[in-house]
Amino acid sequence: MTDRDALFACLRRWPDVEDPDLQAHDASDALILDQAVEGRMPAEVVVIGDRHGALTLGALHDGAEHVRVHQDSIVGERALDANAAALGMSGFTHHALDASLVEGARLVLLQLPRSLDELDEIAELVATHADERVVLVAGGRVKHMSMSMNALLGRSFGSVHASLGWRKSRVLRAMDPRRPGISWPRSRTHEIAGAPLTVVAHGGAFAGTSIDIGAQTLLAHLPEVIHRVRPDAPEVVDLACGTGVLAAALALARPEIRVLATDASAAAVASARATAAANGVEDRVVVRQADGLEQVPDASAPLILLNPPFHIGAAVHTGIAERLIADAGRALAPGGELWCVWNGHLGYRPLLDRIGATRQVSRNAKFVVTATRRR
Repeated sequence: MTDRDALFACLRRWPDVEDPDLQAHDASDALILDQAVEGRMPAEVVVIGDRHGALTLGALHDGAEHVRVHQDSIVGERALDANAAALGMSGFTHHALDASLVEGARLVLLQLPRSLDELDEIAELVATHADERVVLVAGGRVKHMSMSMNALLGRSFGSVHASLGWRKSRVLRAMDPRRPGISWPRSRTHEIAGAPLTVVAHGGAFAGTSIDIGAQTLLAHLPEVIHRVRPDAPEVVDLACGTGVLAAALALARPEIRVLATDASAAAVASARATAAANGVEDRVVVRQADGLEQVPDASAPLILLNPPFHIGAAVHTGIAERLIADAGRALAPGGELWCVWNGHLGYRPLLDRIGATRQVSRNAKFVVTATRRR
């Protein structure tokens, strides 16, 4: 075992979901670091998409003096911080996905996202604002990679080459930035209950400028949801808000209420803020990046809407949804309601019944909509 292997073996996912089937690193982290340089790691490195600290701490272990890092998930940021503290390591700073992250960078290490839109936004950013000699080393598991990634990187870089596979992982090396400029975020206007609603999305936001099927299913019950909002309700909560579709629709339908929209994803939060602004409700929709409802007091929320994710990275896993449902139960006021849409085969009903009386509002071939009233 190498020293770096020993470092990786110490990494935890906490405070992210921990499970024997979920790891804090994989072979692609090691391959990215191995392929990044010929000889010594440069003093300054940029890392994008690090999950729980393997790339950032691995680069520092290999000789980097300072790492600028962007992680989309606030939980991933906290896992990196916790792992660094446990190992007694420092030398990195967190950044938003903007020009300050990559300005002047000569080496960028990237865990390839599964979303081509997210990869496109990252590639544009690096190719537009990094040093003209920048090398982007992007790696992932072979089963999640496609030739479309090579072609997409080729729109922002003049040279893109793939490495040989190693332990079911591969790296794409991109150089010669074309300076393409920035085309993100993007927007699209939909019709919801006969009224226009504009969705704005960054590349990493789930469903992009579309409205995902779960949100569509819950939106079909918007009149009934709105009827449940008391005129004196301090705030309605859109938990795991994504691009802010539900939050904006609620604010448009009820001009007298305020909506709190939260999500762990930086891309989602930036998109939700832009969606609120595009629909003229930014003064009544407060968007926060948070781990669940950590900033919401116990027993305070009269109404919470939840369209939870059913995957963690590439793995189908209910761990995040289970945490979100439990947190919603904590934050609901007595008599308050949690309206939740979920894939019917996942069986969240026992979790909801722990909160209070749950009724099935609707069910189709794929989704269930439930309303749970806290005792």
